[in-house]
Amino acid sequence: MSLQTIVDFLDPVNLFELSDDEGYKDTQLGRHIALYDETFPDISNADLVLVGCGEMRGAGIEYANAGSPDAIRKEYYSLFHWHNEVNVADVGNVKRGATLQDTYAALKTVVSELIDQKKRVIILGGSHDVTIAQYNAYVAAEKIIEATCVDARIDLNMDSVLPSDNFLMAVLTSEPNFIKHYNHIGFQSYMVHPHMLETIDKLHFDCYRVGKVKENVEEMEPVIRNTNLFSFDIAAIQHAHAPANRLTPNGFTGEEACTLMQYAGMSSNLSSIGIYGYAPELDEHGLTAKQISHMLWYLMDGIHKSKQESSLNDRHHFNEFNIVFGEVETVFLQSKKTGRWWMQIPDGKFIACSRIDYLLASNNEMPERWMRAIARS
Repeated sequence: MSLQTIVDFLDPVNLFELSDDEGYKDTQLGRHIALYDETFPDISNADLVLVGCGEMRGAGIEYANAGSPDAIRKEYYSLFHWHNEVNVADVGNVKRGATLQDTYAALKTVVSELIDQKKRVIILGGSHDVTIAQYNAYVAAEKIIEATCVDARIDLNMDSVLPSDNFLMAVLTSEPNFIKHYNHIGFQSYMVHPHMLETIDKLHFDCYRVGKVKENVEEMEPVIRNTNLFSFDIAAIQHAHAPANRLTPNGFTGEEACTLMQYAGMSSNLSSIGIYGYAPELDEHGLTAKQISHMLWYLMDGIHKSKQESSLNDRHHFNEFNIVFGEVETVFLQSKKTGRWWMQIPDGKFIACSRIDYLLASNNEMPERWMRAIARS
């Protein structure tokens, strides 16, 4: 398959409908994005490729095929352009299939080809079940991955007939399965059955309650750094910061959501990011679209920061600490450029960690991140 082949699955973007009569200024992102409007853009130098998929049938028949991607684009393109060295391309919107499964298949094909071209893909959804298509891109390549969802709920509700409520079952239990590890960030306890958490813990998957994350959001940076697939449901953001979230008044602030997306941009492992759950008809004053556009801006900021990071093989760019805790001898690395941390596990690999993990090990305590990594290996 080639990039030209995926054009058959895409509709171009109508730039005229997104901008005002005067168009975009040189200082705005809209003038700096390689866009599929009349011809397919050259994405060879793109650090980030946008793909729209407004498929909402998985959330119920009351939702139309949402114009969410274009509503987000309208706000995103108008933002000021700060990151000259971060190149963004926009390849338009995936065509709506005759069935939900047809749309999944089309998006999977597009994302598969872009990942194969070593591109980092951002999917502007769509209901949260579109994550299935995002995951199937890795299945097609038979690539074993680590996946992370940010959501107020854990979508394993098999009592519901809606894919958006139970799609994680297909992702986590399908055979053959390519999920090496799963993280869930920001769940709200009163929306999750206790037995569900017990089951997830037995699988050695990691779930982080919203309150614990808000106490120290920096602890999520290593989690996201290790991730390949990142799926963000706007239901995780407080209604006050994302009015289209009608599920709960609580959750992350807009700033915290932007921080999580910045971490996603900083990860060299992440190859696909989806932002889901946005229905424009539920929005107020376009504020949720603005919130998502700010998250995209911070994603670019994270990519900018990641370009400054050195390879772990270039040890002169890292502070190296040899630590013994219990009867374990290991190495911690701290980047001199970004301050990020890594720790070596028994198989010799380095995994992302935090300064807190280093401090625990220095005090002869075994970091929980270490123990859970060993349990999974």
